[in-house]
Parts: sequence; structure tokens; C-alpha cells
Amino acid sequence: MRFKYLLLSVFFALPFISKSQSTVTNQHLFDTIPFIPEHYPQRIAIFEKESFVTGKIVFLGNSITEMGSWGKLLNDTTVVNRGIGGDITFGVLKRLDEIIRRQPSKLFLLIGINDIGKDIPDAVIADNIRKIITRFQNESPSTKIYLESILPVNPDIKGFPQHYDKNEHVVSTNALLKIVADNAKVNFVDTYSFFCDENKKLKKEFTLEGLHINQQGYEAWVKFLKENHAL
Repeated sequence: MRFKYLLLSVFFALPFISKSQSTVTNQHLFDTIPFIPEHYPQRIAIFEKESFVTGKIVFLGNSITEMGSWGKLLNDTTVVNRGIGGDITFGVLKRLDEIIRRQPSKLFLLIGINDIGKDIPDAVIADNIRKIITRFQNESPSTKIYLESILPVNPDIKGFPQHYDKNEHVVSTNALLKIVADNAKVNFVDTYSFFCDENKKLKKEFTLEGLHINQQGYEAWVKFLKENHAL
């Protein structure tokens, strides 16, 4: 009941986050620089060299997206991968122009785990994702948007980066993202539940070190998307 009350309180506060967020950011109360910042411009440089095509499927996110061989998995060489390792919602907001110009037919958006790793508030993460969706709806209205929930983590696996051991924030942020998706009338894909084991942790057979996904995981993921009519 307490969580439900908190969730509702945050939900009703969402319309006011945009105004207050700039104040919070200016006060530097949390870190808005992506992890591995040197990787960000490297990926942007690669994107700029790619051929410019419109109307294609785009996967947008962080390293979990970047590491997916989506074109091969879907047997479609025109699929556009816009994942950047270490990226956060603030980073995605900064690089939307190039993606929107491509007017994607479908957009698969998965972002937020690095924000959680940096202790960016759940409501701020959700509001940034709302802003991403709003820009696409305003500037690429034909794009069908699929908002994927943040994946679970598994701190029991060797090599797990401990600053990501915040599964309670994954759960609470995903609850907010479901509200964002419903309000924006976009597709919400519950990838969290798909990747969870019986203990609400990332399934061991699908992960490298409890955070990132292995090849088996990506193959199962694409099958899940196809079976749920997203692809």
C-alpha cells in the first residue's frame, strides 16, 4: 500500500518534473554524464558515416542495445542500431535529431539502467523517457514506438558490477514507465518479466555477468518480440 501511494504521488508529480528537473540538474544533485564518456563521441562518429535511410527499424539505447546484432538476428540488414555503451536518458535526449530525421517505421527504446547505476531519481528517468517519446510523436508521427521495460539484474553472478545492484529501483522505474507508455498511448513491452527468474533476478542462462545479455539471451529476446507481434 505504501508503494502504491508513493507511485501515485510520483505519477501526479510527473507533469511538474520538467520544470523542476532543470533546477535539480543545475544544482548537480546527480550525475548526468554517461558512463564511459569517451565511447559516446566514438559511436556518434560511426553513426555519421553510415548511409542515411528512412523508414527503417531502429533500436535505441545503451550497451545492451549496442551489443545486439539486430540486423543479423532479424535477417534484415537495414535495421539501425543506435545503442551507445554507458549511455543514459540525458545522452539519448541529446542525440535524437539524427534518429528522428530517419523517420523510423518502428522504434524499440530501452534505456535507464545506467541512470539507476548513477542514482538518478526514478521519476526523472521516467520523465526523460516521456520527453523522448513526445519528440518522436511530434516530429516522426508515423513511427510505431515500443517502450521496453528496464531489464532485471543478477548480482549473484561473478563479475557483476555492484553499483547496479538496485533492482528495487528497476521495479519502481518500470512501474512509472508503464504509466508513461499508457499516457502516451505507445506499446509497452514487459522485457523485465520475460528476463526474470523465479527470484526476480536476470536469468543466468541469458547473461554474461548479471547485467549484459549473451547471444542466447538476444535470440530469446527477438523470439519474444516476434511472438508478441512487435516484429
